[in-house]
Amino acid sequence: MSGNALAGHVNLIPDLVTTLLEEAAANVLEARAARKFRNRRRIGATLRPGKDTPLWNDLRKAVRASVRKYGDQAKLARVLGLPRQRVNSFLTGGKQMPDAERTLLMLGWLASIRDGRSMS
Repeated sequence: MSGNALAGHVNLIPDLVTTLLEEAAANVLEARAARKFRNRRRIGATLRPGKDTPLWNDLRKAVRASVRKYGDQAKLARVLGLPRQRVNSFLTGGKQMPDAERTLLMLGWLASIRDGRSMS
């Protein structure tokens, strides 16, 4: 991918992040209201996908909606540099999350899809 193509995608990321944050804010309030008293987590404990990760949940839903056509998930896997099965476990299993770099790549990929461009 050339530097110019990447620059175009990076400009779309703030809008996408703002949209995801707005959607997640409502989910956070719902989760807090529904949450019963729990034991305090250890400081620095690793987050696991679930009720406590509303931003990941919203990103996962948005990416899942964008990989409906045959082969789209494989294209995303190539962009992320992962096997297709691993990407499938991120999107459908709900028990795994990608690392930070791949999450940012997913945001860029989603922005490029919404803009009508291809990162692959």
